[in-house]
Amino acid sequence: MPGVTISRWTMTYFAAALICLVAGLALMASGFGYPFLPAEDPASLVVIHLVAIGWLGLLFAGSLLQFVPVLASRQLHSAFLALPVLLLTVAGLFFLLAGFLGLADILPLWTWSLPLGGMLLTLAFAGLCWMVIGTLAPARPLPVPSKFVALGCVPLVGFTVVGLLFTLPLSGLSDDPHLVDLVLKAGPAHAYLGLVGWMTVTAIGVSYRLLTMFLLSPERTRATSRIVGWLTAAAIAAAIVGIILAVAGMDADPPLDLAVAIGGIAVLFYAVDIYSIFRERKRKAVEMNVLASLVAIAMLVACFLLFGISIAAGTAGDMIVPGVYLFTFGWLTGLGLGQLYKIVAFMTWLEFYGPVLGRIAVPRVQDLVNERRASAWFALYFGATATAAIALAVDGHDMFRWATVVQLMAVCALAFEFVQPRRLATVPPATGLPAGIADHHLFLPSVNGRPR
Repeated sequence: MPGVTISRWTMTYFAAALICLVAGLALMASGFGYPFLPAEDPASLVVIHLVAIGWLGLLFAGSLLQFVPVLASRQLHSAFLALPVLLLTVAGLFFLLAGFLGLADILPLWTWSLPLGGMLLTLAFAGLCWMVIGTLAPARPLPVPSKFVALGCVPLVGFTVVGLLFTLPLSGLSDDPHLVDLVLKAGPAHAYLGLVGWMTVTAIGVSYRLLTMFLLSPERTRATSRIVGWLTAAAIAAAIVGIILAVAGMDADPPLDLAVAIGGIAVLFYAVDIYSIFRERKRKAVEMNVLASLVAIAMLVACFLLFGISIAAGTAGDMIVPGVYLFTFGWLTGLGLGQLYKIVAFMTWLEFYGPVLGRIAVPRVQDLVNERRASAWFALYFGATATAAIALAVDGHDMFRWATVVQLMAVCALAFEFVQPRRLATVPPATGLPAGIADHHLFLPSVNGRPR
């Protein structure tokens, strides 16, 4: 396929991310940390960062390495940084988790572990931003999806810097009152910048392009898309104001509440956009990855509707934990798993059949997957996620743990479905490749640049 290149390390990012997701779900199923303990508890911080950075951070980083060149129609800028960014992220997460386990008295406490982890993650995300912005900047004027991806880099920087500052008082290396106030008051804003500011804004931008492409819908700029962009920018600005107020020792909640409200309005306009894209589609048969994405978007809308209803009913505090859980595992994780299902198969098809296209019979991308089997696992995952959120809303801890066990089983089954295309396991014999060509590392590139 002319003009489409493959990021050599994207599959490795995905594999590492899935390992972290499985580990995070296993810890929650065992009753370790969040949501059984407060979010600020060290054990909870292990689970939160394992999911937020290990799973979602690596997933989004790996996806951007593949999709930003497509959005910009250019080669990835400084592509050699892909492996260092991966290694720095994994190492930084390791030291960060070791520091939290030390604070929880599970491991020896090394005061340098948290700041070192924060510094490594800062370097990793700085390298990622350098590649993303360096690729998009020469492609101006940017289309709407690219603008969202570029906008997402702003909260990513804020999220990373604030996280690094958090490590100083948490490790005991600093008792500066401003940093202490930052830790005590800016935790929710820090999470907002990461989950909403970077990941959700980026996911919105990429989904505009992917859903339009997969559904064969007209590519056009909608007024509602511009409104979503301006509203998300305003929400990010409000969250940053909250962090500045926290540093000054002031109440950071009002700006964050405003950011949540603005974000909720943006989500409603985004849902209108997605409905328009779906209604205008030329491809009537909807594939599994699109269906999973639509369910994830429905859960995103449900999150903000849940917050709105709870605020009106005066029970907002009780809905924070189930709302955040549904946001993280219903929206971001659901969308990620749904798109992984297609991305892995498509990239595998490009790797092995792209070079021989027109010379031998080749399968369709759909022939690399078993959609009927995968649909059952997606249904199981989304059902378990909704059940877990309901269990949190009614304080059903046992129900929650069983629901996370089912989520874990579904994720492991989906991981198996992701491996199958890499092995060309379901390819019809008539379009199979000669022996040896498909004998390759599942998620590692070869030293000569061609997967083996």
